[in-house]
Amino acid sequence: MHHYSQNTALPLWPNKIPNSQESGEEEIVISEDIIRISKVQNPTIEVYLPAKKIATGQAVLIFPGGGYQILAYDWEGTDFAKLLNSKGIAGIVVKYRLPNSKSVTEKHKVPLQDAQRAIRLVRSMAKEWNISPDNIGILGFSAGGHLAATLGTRYNEEVYAKTDAIDQESARPNFMALIYPVISMAAPHTHQGSKTALLGEAPSQGLTAHFSNELHVNRDTPPTFLVHANDDAAVPVENSLLFYTALRKYNIPSEIHIYPFGGHGFALGLSNDHLASWTKQWIGWLSNL
Repeated sequence: MHHYSQNTALPLWPNKIPNSQESGEEEIVISEDIIRISKVQNPTIEVYLPAKKIATGQAVLIFPGGGYQILAYDWEGTDFAKLLNSKGIAGIVVKYRLPNSKSVTEKHKVPLQDAQRAIRLVRSMAKEWNISPDNIGILGFSAGGHLAATLGTRYNEEVYAKTDAIDQESARPNFMALIYPVISMAAPHTHQGSKTALLGEAPSQGLTAHFSNELHVNRDTPPTFLVHANDDAAVPVENSLLFYTALRKYNIPSEIHIYPFGGHGFALGLSNDHLASWTKQWIGWLSNL
């Protein structure tokens, strides 16, 4: 097992996938300007390891965005794994199941099940992959940022029955980066598309509150790095501000960058030198944790 070729995709669940049913549905991968994956059937992690000579021992699990309807798999996924590798950091892209698939039951639980399992799987492989088990963090974009923030606040919640030794590992990320994230599921700041996809047309107040991550920060929430553009018309900047305010209340060491322009979904931000500086700020923050 030691000779991991780059980007080996490993299934998250070797046996039965929780909250899944036979549907005959097939996964769809559309490669146009970016790779968009929908109807995920078999969730995986795709592992990009840096050269041993430069490895820092740090690892980041990456949750692409796409409104809980698709995954922007290269744009907010593999491109970042490659960036991280160049800095000696392992980058692990999580292909998580989406609630709009016919193959899933109890839809709102499914992304968090995959997220918890993914970080446990990486921890269980830490030695093998030259990763420090207490230096494993997460990066999420948009709806993937909502999933990352859910994992960072609900890593202890039992959302699936433990099946094997991997499930004994901690699901707590050691740090989080949330990039133009959906945080709240409540009016007026939520992203309606993500909310409807995850929670359905008319969720109860209880369910809405349960997935409004700003309400679940506590003193054990990991250090967090937030990035948002002020002119984001899809996911209002208030999402990041609400989360940052909650982190401050508990004195969680965190950093926030609000850019005046950038809109939503800018990823590496390469169209604008100023916006593109966020990844440099983030890598600096990672090395100082």
